[in-house]
Amino acid sequence: MKSGISGIVALILLVAAVVIGYSSVFTVDQTQQAIVVRLGEPVRVVTEPGLNFKAPFVDTVINIDKRILDLENPSQEVIASDQKRLVVDAFARYRIKNALRFYQSLGSIQAANVQMTTLLNAAVRRVLGEVTFSHVVRDERAALMGRIRDQLDKEAEGYGISVVDVRIRRADLPESNSQAVYQRMQTERQREAAEFRAQGAQKAQEIRSKADREATVIIAEANSKAEQTRGEGDGERNRIFAETYGKDPDFFAFYRSMGAYEASLRTNDTRYLLRPDSDFFRYFSNPANKPAAPAAGAPAGSR
Repeated sequence: MKSGISGIVALILLVAAVVIGYSSVFTVDQTQQAIVVRLGEPVRVVTEPGLNFKAPFVDTVINIDKRILDLENPSQEVIASDQKRLVVDAFARYRIKNALRFYQSLGSIQAANVQMTTLLNAAVRRVLGEVTFSHVVRDERAALMGRIRDQLDKEAEGYGISVVDVRIRRADLPESNSQAVYQRMQTERQREAAEFRAQGAQKAQEIRSKADREATVIIAEANSKAEQTRGEGDGERNRIFAETYGKDPDFFAFYRSMGAYEASLRTNDTRYLLRPDSDFFRYFSNPANKPAAPAAGAPAGSR
């Protein structure tokens, strides 16, 4: 009986020792750091990974991440020094470097994100409000991000936080301003296009006028040359006609009459109202164009 009671007591003591031993040790992971809190008051900070000891049932362990944490900040509207509004989308990365101070001031990652978002918004507004729009979007963007990081790191130091980096993901004009800028750009491009078209039309008109002038000069020179050639031809023709007339006046008169017949009798309904003894048709009744014989009993020298 006594041996049974002793066995039960030994078992109870063994279980109690296991429970006490399990409650007096804890493990710190490589990605974490731990704060040992005794009755609500921090007593020790453990930053190295491994197995550690604490007072059982009295101490509690709070694990805090020591990796680089991301802080996503919603887009906000900022007014630059030249009074232009900007929609800025920024984010930050930070690390908890003083776990005790972080625990005493903020207590959790969620509370830290809320506080850091407020500080980041204030730093962005403060830094970007001192520069112009062009400096933000083009000239000094990297330097501005460095200034924001420095200011945010200085303010976050009181919470045991070290700011690793701050980046401006996007910095644009508000939607209404963007539409106005795009409309102004479109109007400017249309004005330039109209100017280019006007210059092209003017150039085309100059080329067309020059071509018309050259064509007029060429045609005038051609007509002059043609008239000169035609005059020379007419002169040569008249010379040939004069020589022909001088050699055989009767043949020349016959040739000219045949040409007149050809020119005047081309259509089928040609009609002439002439006297039968008209001189125009003398080669019809007298092809040889010989003088008519005098009538009998007519005085000499009469026809």
